[in-house]
Amino acid sequence: MLGGALAAVVSLVVVLAPAQAVEEDGYDLWLRYRPLQQASQVQQQARSISYAGKASPTIQAAIDELRRGLQGMTGKVPASGTSVADGAIVLAKAGALPQGFKADGLAALGPEGYLLKSATVNGKRVTVIAANEDIGVLYGAFGLLRALNTGKALAAIDERSVPKLQLRVLNHWDNLDRTVERGYSGQSIWNWWELPDIRERQYVDYARANASLGINGTVLNNVNSKAEILTAPWIAKVAALADVLRPYGIKVYLSARWSTPLELKETKTADPLAPEVAAWWRAKADEIYRTIPDFGGFLVKANSEGQPGPQDYQRTHADGANMLAAALAPHKGIVMWRAFVYAAEKPDDRAKQAYDEFKPLDGKFAPNVLVQVKNGAIDFQPREPFHPLFGAMPQTPLMMEFQITKEYLGFAMHMAYLGPLFEEVLKADTKQRPNGFTVAQVLEDTDHGQRPTGMAGVANIGSSRTWSGSHFDQANWYAYGRFAWDPQGDSRAFAQEWAMQTFSREPQAVTQIVDMMMRSREAVVDYMTPLGLHHLMDTGHHHGPGPWVDNLGRPDWNPTYYHKADKKGIGFDRTATGSNALAQYAPGVAQRWADPRTTPEELLLWFHHLPWDYAMPSGRTLWTELVARYDRGVTEAEGLRARWEKLKPLVDGRRYDEVAQRLDTQVREARWWRDASVAYFQSVSGLPLPPGARKPERTLEQYKAIKFPYAAGHH
Repeated sequence: MLGGALAAVVSLVVVLAPAQAVEEDGYDLWLRYRPLQQASQVQQQARSISYAGKASPTIQAAIDELRRGLQGMTGKVPASGTSVADGAIVLAKAGALPQGFKADGLAALGPEGYLLKSATVNGKRVTVIAANEDIGVLYGAFGLLRALNTGKALAAIDERSVPKLQLRVLNHWDNLDRTVERGYSGQSIWNWWELPDIRERQYVDYARANASLGINGTVLNNVNSKAEILTAPWIAKVAALADVLRPYGIKVYLSARWSTPLELKETKTADPLAPEVAAWWRAKADEIYRTIPDFGGFLVKANSEGQPGPQDYQRTHADGANMLAAALAPHKGIVMWRAFVYAAEKPDDRAKQAYDEFKPLDGKFAPNVLVQVKNGAIDFQPREPFHPLFGAMPQTPLMMEFQITKEYLGFAMHMAYLGPLFEEVLKADTKQRPNGFTVAQVLEDTDHGQRPTGMAGVANIGSSRTWSGSHFDQANWYAYGRFAWDPQGDSRAFAQEWAMQTFSREPQAVTQIVDMMMRSREAVVDYMTPLGLHHLMDTGHHHGPGPWVDNLGRPDWNPTYYHKADKKGIGFDRTATGSNALAQYAPGVAQRWADPRTTPEELLLWFHHLPWDYAMPSGRTLWTELVARYDRGVTEAEGLRARWEKLKPLVDGRRYDEVAQRLDTQVREARWWRDASVAYFQSVSGLPLPPGARKPERTLEQYKAIKFPYAAGHH
């Protein structure tokens, strides 16, 4: 039970099907540990938990989780001890394995991997969780509970698992006043005002949920950082959180504001090559590590969206990153330097800027720097082609940045399972090597020795009882963690795991829920940004359609900049006749995407400006196809709601109602997106609606008049 006390999550007992008698509020996430059908059998095979030796806080966390989980699933609390009895779950590290148990290849598990194996040891049937380090044992305990929770037989268990990336990190865009930029789940869970004295139980539950996925780092504050976070009172607050998270293998990181020493009036400049600046950061790193010995390091957003950075002093990103890296290196700290840059000058194509700035710096970053690259070159759109930097910087470790919070996919209101988005990007072939080289392989690439690897996800976590603003948005946190552990994983398999642990093990319910999840993201793409359109969201808050917006301070803030619709056609020409952004991709990709006939339909208008009567593979004109895609998105949204209605007997009442309300909202907003977008593009093209197409409910002027001055998550 995540919350600790049953009263915290059980608000009401209602008369439902026996399996759904308890109403739930979602706080337990995927760690609900509800009774198993084969409970008595599992109880016989898991009567005790054995660990020989003094339990560290991490080993104790593993024992506590197994006791909690097994009690929930079998109704009985297993005993704890040091002896290996029949039906024991044995926790063991290399060098202290139970006598008679053979575990080959333990060394290959590294510090975080684990082995789960059902075995007979000295005539006794046991289940062994073996690892090289304490954290591997904890990950193995969660792995065992996940296996049981998803219907695996304990007697047949034989699994080894090793994370493919070293740094698996959440980025919290949380501000020091507890607001959250692009947060749709209430306030920040970090109660900075009460820290360091008050350490809320939710911090432990946060650590448990992340450890269950293998997430091993958290950046506590917004990339749009404040200088104060690096002052002594705030370092003490951060240290308190580090103490809570440490047993669960989670290191804390901070977003550092580039100009911090200058803003604190402790230096006269923030030039990275000025000796006084380098000395200040060295002293600051020493101060932090005295308080937090396992501090992870810094995340930096510099020279982007008005943030200060080394370019203010005619220095490069490498100059800036390496200066910080030198300060952290004696403590084994890491710099994560974001490649999301677009500065004050107006580029011919914003999609090109990160590549143009970072590609020439390949091989120039210190060994403890990772360049953190968004999945696409614009900004977390419902669909983007993979970022051209992946595969293009072979001498530099690149770290993926995904956005778990759905800034451009309907906030926490629309169902959009992001597993397929993550998988689509990770499986994309960069063609930077003769035999293929996927984005996942780029991230995992350790051809150049022991350089760091990693993935970051912009968190969707807040103070909401559901943690993520809605029940289904929990699945995006879950899928992110599973992909960070294995970038070559499978989004459908992760959806199934999540559904079984979160909602029901009833096969009928699982099939229906997974089907909904797997269709949901494509539905959002269709009713918001079909055929490769992008950045059509309204100004600032990114809620709702605004393809008409053309009055903002610089061209690349306006949706009209991205769709370029006019009387003749629509789309952004990124071929050699346009911005030539295609030249940033490997020839095998660029050649295919240079021709609209061989460009995947879902990316067509990302790379091509085409006439409205362009003939699509379906036989329709581009205009007719565009309207058909918008209509398909609305139909799919309606289908999600209809599918959910069929699940009513299989889901507890409270969660059923809360999801149903959101699906009603999604259908209404999908129609709004479709109607407003069709009305606008019709006004530009001057074309009649295709035969049989529904007329928009309102006039274009009425859609333009809709405003949201207090939208969630916009700060």
